Amino acid sequence: MLELKHIKILLFVLLIPLLGFGQEILLKVSTKSQVSIGEQFQVVFELNAEGERFKGPDFKDWRVLSGPMSSTSSSIQIINGQMNRSFTQSYTYIITATKEGEFSIGSAEVVVDGKTYKSQPLTVKVVRGSATTSSGSNNKNKQQGLTDKDLFLRAIIDKNEVVTGEQVIVTYRIYTRVPVSSVSVTKLSAFPGFWTKDLLSDKDALQQTTETINGEEYTVADIRKMALFPQKNGKLTIEPMELECVAQVRTQTNRQRSRDPFESFFNDPFFNRGISNVQKHLVSESLSVEVKPLPGQGKPMNFSGAVGQFGISSSIDKTSLKTNDAITLSYTISGKGNVELAELPPLQFPPDFEVYDPKIASNINTSASGVSGTKKFEYLLIPRTAGEFKINELQFSYYDPKKQSYISLQTPAYNITVEKSGKEESQGVFVPSQSDVKYIGSDIRHIKINKVSFKQKGLFFFGSATYLTVIALMILIFVSLLIFTIKRKKLNKNQKLVRNRQATKIAKKRLKTANIHLKNKAQNEFYAEMSQALWGYIRDKFDIEPSKLGLDYIAEVLNEKGAPEALIQELVQALNNCEFARFAPGETGKKMEELYSQGIEIITKIEKTVK
Repeated sequence: MLELKHIKILLFVLLIPLLGFGQEILLKVSTKSQVSIGEQFQVVFELNAEGERFKGPDFKDWRVLSGPMSSTSSSIQIINGQMNRSFTQSYTYIITATKEGEFSIGSAEVVVDGKTYKSQPLTVKVVRGSATTSSGSNNKNKQQGLTDKDLFLRAIIDKNEVVTGEQVIVTYRIYTRVPVSSVSVTKLSAFPGFWTKDLLSDKDALQQTTETINGEEYTVADIRKMALFPQKNGKLTIEPMELECVAQVRTQTNRQRSRDPFESFFNDPFFNRGISNVQKHLVSESLSVEVKPLPGQGKPMNFSGAVGQFGISSSIDKTSLKTNDAITLSYTISGKGNVELAELPPLQFPPDFEVYDPKIASNINTSASGVSGTKKFEYLLIPRTAGEFKINELQFSYYDPKKQSYISLQTPAYNITVEKSGKEESQGVFVPSQSDVKYIGSDIRHIKINKVSFKQKGLFFFGSATYLTVIALMILIFVSLLIFTIKRKKLNKNQKLVRNRQATKIAKKRLKTANIHLKNKAQNEFYAEMSQALWGYIRDKFDIEPSKLGLDYIAEVLNEKGAPEALIQELVQALNNCEFARFAPGETGKKMEELYSQGIEIITKIEKTVK
């Protein structure tokens, strides 16, 4: 009797993937009711079912250090031959509080069998007080104080007096003599009156360097770097930036300081003895920039607002062509400064040229030294009459802050020779790079002299034999689809019948997978797939609840359905072999082949004898 019990337990283990839940599905949340500022604690969401597409809450009042980390656990109980299974799926976050007060943790969501379940929101009280120190600390050693000289944030500007449009670079840099982690910007600076460009990519890691201030060595890193271009005159103010971080303060002075202050750490009592984590709020100073107007003396008439150091070049694809052909004329501004804001002065083209709006393309580069790049203006010109034409020189002017003077550059002039086209009528032009060019032709067309086919008057498709045939086919197809839809709805209403019809299909699919494992001689995968095929087939074929799925109950159901006793015994033997065949003596490959053939034979017999 003891051996039979063990056999049942081993077989029930194989049923874990097939079992459902009779209990109510719940998503619960648990955490501390009170924490201190800077303390790290867990928020755990537990689901008593197998879920998918978990969506955590919005931790808008908290800082998330890690998560969600998922884990699962399950257990089985057998009472009076009935098997009950409990399953738990958990999602864990590690968060910390940043300010005092009462804050909520919102609802999380998870999907189970296509239905969405939500957790209840929680309220946690946050009180003042430093994070707890590790358990191994000596009472004689007091926590070292964290002063403003140990950790601070600075806003550095490369110049305080500029002219309108001149580039200004502002760098936000953190200085520290203690290890820090979880650096996050809580408030960005505002730049009213400036056109801005970010010089650091969000994907870039913090680049660390060292700097000595008043004999003290600091580790520094640039948090943010901006290029600013003032667009108006007067005194412009740059508001402070704010960030928060966690500073690691040692309470034992005999430990060597970490060489990498930006290493990621957690206040683990085993690994970080004598260390406490302190929440720190850093604010940079505000900055002011005095913006002077551009000098009026010496300003060229064609000045369009470019400020920096620039050059200009031009190119043309052809200077000799026929009427209605196209010319591509390009001007490229390159250099350092507000290149994206640079514009060309108004251009004068021959009146017999049709001119399209320019296609403008910018290629901007950002680096620690500022903004540079190119801006290209591409014009499409189409001469409509023959003759000799000239595209005059273009004068481009900009203001150089370093030289404190205006500089004018000039592109060469282009002489264009246009010959009359040999065609009698204008057929237009085709330019692949310009999608907005249209064909232009004459307004009088030649009379067509090609052969023309005529149809007898009064012959139409409507009312013809072909028309009536098409209508009849459409009605037939509509009626067939309507009948199929009605039958499908009735079939879907009977879920028991659906599962019954799909049982053989699913079993064949699993047997096909088991055959692959058989060929690969993968024992564990083969026996698991065979077990799933047989148990799943019986469950779906006879609509057996997962909680009642057992050998005795299966034998009883098959007996009521009129299955032969020998067939029932074969099924029980096959299910037992799925678990014990791998441990039985004999050739492994032969046992797997025998079990595979036995499974196919059993399903075939049930299909023929049991309805």
